[in-house]
Amino acid sequence: MEIIFVVSALHGGGAERVIVTLANQFAGRGDKVIILMTAGDEVAYRLEEEVEVVSIGQPSNGKLSKQIERILKMRCFFKDHADSKIVSFTTTINMFTILAAAGLKNKVIVSERNDPNRCNFKPVRNLVYSWGKNFVFQTKGAMQCFPKKIRERSAVIPNPVRKDLPEIYTGIREKKIAAVGRLEAQKNHQLLLEAFAGFHQKFPEYELHIFGKGRLEQELKQRAADMGIGDKVIFEGFCSNVPERIRTYSMYVLSSDYEGISNSLMEAMALGLPCISTDCPIGGSALCIESGQNGLLVPTGNAEELCDAMELLARDTALAEQLGKNASAVRIRFGEESICRQWREYILHE
Repeated sequence: MEIIFVVSALHGGGAERVIVTLANQFAGRGDKVIILMTAGDEVAYRLEEEVEVVSIGQPSNGKLSKQIERILKMRCFFKDHADSKIVSFTTTINMFTILAAAGLKNKVIVSERNDPNRCNFKPVRNLVYSWGKNFVFQTKGAMQCFPKKIRERSAVIPNPVRKDLPEIYTGIREKKIAAVGRLEAQKNHQLLLEAFAGFHQKFPEYELHIFGKGRLEQELKQRAADMGIGDKVIFEGFCSNVPERIRTYSMYVLSSDYEGISNSLMEAMALGLPCISTDCPIGGSALCIESGQNGLLVPTGNAEELCDAMELLARDTALAEQLGKNASAVRIRFGEESICRQWREYILHE
């Protein structure tokens, strides 16, 4: 089959990583795969040579005229590939895709990749989505956020865990804590800094390494300095080989207020790291972690409980080792080939 994945750009986000995984898998099976980027030309991930990448524009910066121009360009592209299946990711791109493909014969699948309740334009989104025919959600909780007519045309498919991850580390772990995610409000790194400041008082030998870039970088650096932990918090920026970097760390922490399913959490678990995550509302973290068995879940927005969980893993290394060992089973449960097969079956289903 020919399949077009639609995304704004491939600049390093979790949704983009899933698209790259699917694209590489499908191309490896002999499908013709195109990634259509609507708002940029940056490609931060490795793609198979067979995957074609097409950019049709740059960010619109909210200008309606540019958004309409983008939709018209998308429509022309879809018309030129009339026999293709179209899969789009993220809310705004999903809406553009539904509008651009209206009346065309292409099968269109749109996929929500975050907490639908956090959308600032839900009435408009739901109206446009009502014109769509096929939907993929990461969790049942995300699907339940939508009207019945949308739920009836939906599938739930979790994120895949990459098959090219490094081997699980079994040696003495470095006294380092990993956090991976864009430096934006959703990820609530300020909560992580507050928890780490308390943790640091009892375990001063540990460092916190934050991987990711974003608008809050300078604010967070200043906050860490004001807390007296500036020399123990290392901002690593965007890193293309995070799994290789963190596989020897003592723990991974996700402090987000909301998520779909965190790719970085799944990868940390697959690496055998002891993991702590906030229990985000639509159930992405809870889908991966059974608290006390293969990781620890803590309430969102609670720095004290997050600090307590970090202290528990640092104090009880036997527990931490067992949690990490159990966590690595996500490699099989959410294996790349299995998840891609679910996607392929849904795409081909008439």
